[in-house]
Amino acid sequence: MLTYLHIMRRIPKLLKPYTTLQLPQTQQQPLTTHQLKSLVLSHYSHGKFNNILQNVVALPAVLLTACHNLSASARLPGSRPLLDSVSARFSVESMCREIRENRFDVAASCVILTGNGSPLGPLVLPNLKLKVLVEAVRMVLEVVYDERFVTFCYGGRVGMGRHTAVRYLKNSVENPSWWFRVRFNRHRFGNEHVERLCSVIQRKLNDVVLIGLIKRLFECEVLVIELGGNSIGRGFPQECGLCSVLMNVYFDEFDREIQEIRLRENRESREMDPKLVGSSDGGVYYKPVKVYAVRYLDEILLVTSGKRMMAMELKNSLLRSLEVDLCLDVDKVNTAIHSATEEKIEFVGMELQAVPPSVLRRPMTEKAIRARKKYLRQKEVRAMELRNARQRNRRILGLKIFKHVYKKTKQSDGFKFDFSIENEVREIFKSWADEVVQEFLDNIDECQEWHRKLSGGDFLSLAHIRNQLPPELIDAYDNFQEQVDKYLNPVKARKAIEEEAERMRKEEEERYAKGTLEDLTRLCMKVEAPIILIRKAVKLVGFTNHMGRPRPIEFLFALEDTDIIKWYAGIARRWLDFYCCCHNFKAVKTIVSYHLRFSCILTLAEKHESTKHEAIKNFSKDLKVYDLDGNDEVYFPTEKEVKMMGDRNLSDPKPVDGALSLAVIRLASDEPPTPCIAHFCDNTTRVFYRVRLLQKCLNINPLDKEKWVQGMGTIHESLDQKCLPLCADHIHDLYMGRINLQDIDCASFADVD
Repeated sequence: MLTYLHIMRRIPKLLKPYTTLQLPQTQQQPLTTHQLKSLVLSHYSHGKFNNILQNVVALPAVLLTACHNLSASARLPGSRPLLDSVSARFSVESMCREIRENRFDVAASCVILTGNGSPLGPLVLPNLKLKVLVEAVRMVLEVVYDERFVTFCYGGRVGMGRHTAVRYLKNSVENPSWWFRVRFNRHRFGNEHVERLCSVIQRKLNDVVLIGLIKRLFECEVLVIELGGNSIGRGFPQECGLCSVLMNVYFDEFDREIQEIRLRENRESREMDPKLVGSSDGGVYYKPVKVYAVRYLDEILLVTSGKRMMAMELKNSLLRSLEVDLCLDVDKVNTAIHSATEEKIEFVGMELQAVPPSVLRRPMTEKAIRARKKYLRQKEVRAMELRNARQRNRRILGLKIFKHVYKKTKQSDGFKFDFSIENEVREIFKSWADEVVQEFLDNIDECQEWHRKLSGGDFLSLAHIRNQLPPELIDAYDNFQEQVDKYLNPVKARKAIEEEAERMRKEEEERYAKGTLEDLTRLCMKVEAPIILIRKAVKLVGFTNHMGRPRPIEFLFALEDTDIIKWYAGIARRWLDFYCCCHNFKAVKTIVSYHLRFSCILTLAEKHESTKHEAIKNFSKDLKVYDLDGNDEVYFPTEKEVKMMGDRNLSDPKPVDGALSLAVIRLASDEPPTPCIAHFCDNTTRVFYRVRLLQKCLNINPLDKEKWVQGMGTIHESLDQKCLPLCADHIHDLYMGRINLQDIDCASFADVD
């Protein structure tokens, strides 16, 4: 810790000249990550960051960088410079003065929407100007705290998303025996939580103005942190990126306590002699006691390879810390210890279970083995047919060449060329001859037959005959026999084949022994998609009927054909992206390829009052549509594309909850052109899209666990029936899942009858 503080004290002195030269007050371009980090570190002294809000957040370059982050996913190529788009909405310089002088009115920058009897209460939406300020604060706090968080802290961090956490569980957790997930009763951050959060921030930041701003954001409900719910990290308009960072800051002390427990258990685990571990005579296999932890925002998973009593002590200690130190309402009934091998546990929307390695890498079934042998036989037959065809073609070509040469030689004195081709022809015929000889030598049966004919029953092998013959003839015969034995004797070839077969048999035995040993001594983590919940969600939305067969969705009839396909395509791609790291990803592919695809086809058929076969004939199974130029466009994943999908790069995909529970219906309007409400979009539109939420269409309370899908979040009900002016490009991105309602200024909605 002393070394870290010493380095941090010296950083401002080292970076001050650089930041002064590189960050002018009137910078026209957003800051890079390195420039922003250098700027924040330049205000570090005596173990704290001083006056960050007025000296860093209030800079025009930092606010412009925040605007760039907000518009990164919504800004279209070919748009005018970002500074011009921002200046058309508000003055950056004026906003900087308000922040620097602590005159920024948070309450006046909010829009309150009533929920019409919603159990969640009213929804407070910040306008675009306040969103920029919140994003700027998030960027600065990310620079301050990101490197201080523990390694198992995921969510709200760059490159530390759901798939990264799942990859850690699959690759690092070994031999888990007991685990538990900490669950919270649904509750929001109150005044005591905000005060404690501010006190934690004050340990690192000496900035009273910033602390006051955070308190005002919580008072106005711009920042809402709800534990035990399903609205964090899902792209809903009621959540904010700053909430994830503040949640990590709030849990940082708790994370460090878990880290100390992990280090203590590693130190206390006794070390054994490497010669005894895995020895062939003793058969000793030592499994050290380890504690693994993963926290994704408010989801906390603890895994241990020790005994149940150890897991109980760990759980009691951590729950006491959460309730006493962090003042959180823990659901003790559902925070139970489970066996890692006998029970599945839900985490980050996926199901986890400890299984032997053979479950993840299943051996080939007898049917698969027969299919592989059949494929290899077919491959050999095709190779033989190609070889025979090649030999036939060569023979025909050779005869044609010799016939042509003989004819020309007979009619004239020979060929006359301007260049020599003898070497090329000789090389071609030599390569043909070498291939024919090599194919002959590879055939052991033919070599054995010719070896028998050339070496058996010859009278020249008799001694009394050899003495009567000239030595030159005897030497030639012996040399010929040596060459026959060298190239045609099948004993060496058969011996090599037998050795190769023996080697493969031994490798197979070693592989089987190693796999059996791993199954008895090692456990791995299996990650699966919750297929039962996915099928329940498919049935709830209306993709399937009560028998599980695809059916049309009636409320989509008001959309254009292209928009219907895009709506289905956005849900399909989000599901495929979210569950691509799961072991049963094939089942998710089946749901997308069958239920969603044919539900879309049936919806199009029902809309046009045609049959399913007519819809397939018009749109094809790949659901192709044509643009104004007659070019076909495919939005829904094709069957071949779905088949080739698998585990992808590390990412943090948004769950499909927002796309499932949202449908936007196009409305025509005679109003003058209205600016698109996507962040800093310069386009105008006459088209409005009315928001229709799933829970309102079905008249279901999302808090009803029996009727609603467990773990499925919902968009706030106050946005139902609101109208959003969006340009054609951004409504396309919204359908396809490239942007969500967080990338839209929902506070600028319109009320259209």
